[in-house]
Amino acid sequence: LPEQADPLPNIRPRESADRQRRRLRFVEQMDRERLAERGASEQLESAIRNYETAFRMQTAVPELVDLSAETAATRRLYGLESPVRETVAYGQQCLLARRLVERGVRFIELTCLARPADPGQIGNPWDQHGGLKTGHAEMARQVDQPIAGLIQDLKQRGLFEETVIVWAGEFGRTPFAQGTDGRDHNPFGFSVWLAGGGIRGGTVLGATDELGYYAVEDISTVYDLWATVLHVLGVDHESLTYRFGGRDFRLTDVHGQVLEKILQSSG
Repeated sequence: LPEQADPLPNIRPRESADRQRRRLRFVEQMDRERLAERGASEQLESAIRNYETAFRMQTAVPELVDLSAETAATRRLYGLESPVRETVAYGQQCLLARRLVERGVRFIELTCLARPADPGQIGNPWDQHGGLKTGHAEMARQVDQPIAGLIQDLKQRGLFEETVIVWAGEFGRTPFAQGTDGRDHNPFGFSVWLAGGGIRGGTVLGATDELGYYAVEDISTVYDLWATVLHVLGVDHESLTYRFGGRDFRLTDVHGQVLEKILQSSG
């Protein structure tokens, strides 16, 4: 959810909740009459569900994003009193993530704020082709306290073991310089960390060569990562498929293997 007064476009109704309910009931009545006349319609049933979901969001989101009831200790835990604007913004995301977990939301994505761009560079969060030392230090300052606060808060509220946290990007950085003080993309050896339910804390799997360029030990792939995440969520990644172009595909293709060594059930 973005850092602004209206976290979602058009989330605040222009009319009273009672009037809006009457309007939606009237629309639903017309939709049901059409269904009775024409028979089952996947498109119409989907439209009805979309109306219902939108109304539930409109009534639930304002309360969700209201952080005024959070204690001062909780706000400090997430870094909301930090003098660094980016820390506060990311801390708000992490706190909202906890509130979403409490309300049963099943998938939540957090994004880092882009730092100001160096001359000739795009202001991507972690993509420092130049100014890496300064850039990564700023990004770490943005996320370190909030993400640690989220983990601690989930633990003390009994939510940690039923939540899976994945901290990942699509590639790492090369061990050698690009230009003067930047690093290029490195898809051959990079790190991801996981925490929460089903994950064996404190476990390190894999290693790179002496330069930190290529993975050379216990090599795992993104397919393996998602096979493992699906496994701890109780989903058989080999059975989960989606249909495209006339045939069924697995999310993990034919490559994914569950990384048993990082699971709590492993020996």
